[in-house]
Amino acid sequence: MGKPYSQDLRERVVGAIEDGLSTRQAAARFSIGIATAGAWGRLKRSKGDVQPAKQGKPKGSVLDAHADFILGALRETPDLTLDEMVDRLATERDVKVVRTAVWKFLDRHDMTHKKRLHMPASKNALT
Repeated sequence: MGKPYSQDLRERVVGAIEDGLSTRQAAARFSIGIATAGAWGRLKRSKGDVQPAKQGKPKGSVLDAHADFILGALRETPDLTLDEMVDRLATERDVKVVRTAVWKFLDRHDMTHKKRLHMPASKNALT
């Protein structure tokens, strides 16, 4: 992941804009993008500071709060599909997630949860 521009550069660009340079002129002077200079100017006006936002995703998941429910449901019904779990979370816990979120939750808890599609038995090949 890339690093944010330095605080010093941010302050110099915003200072130049506040001193009367246009956003384009300030961007050209400091060799940054016009949109970046504009965003920093708006950030300074709205928050009073040009600190970069924290980068990265927070650890954890929405489903961590519902771990007991999910793991308990799988103990009760071991052949529960991911889609069925998504539906149960939506109806019983009012949590809207996608199948991938449930799969990643189970993967973090070292649980394999593979399901085969229901299909008629084949006479020619093993299913």
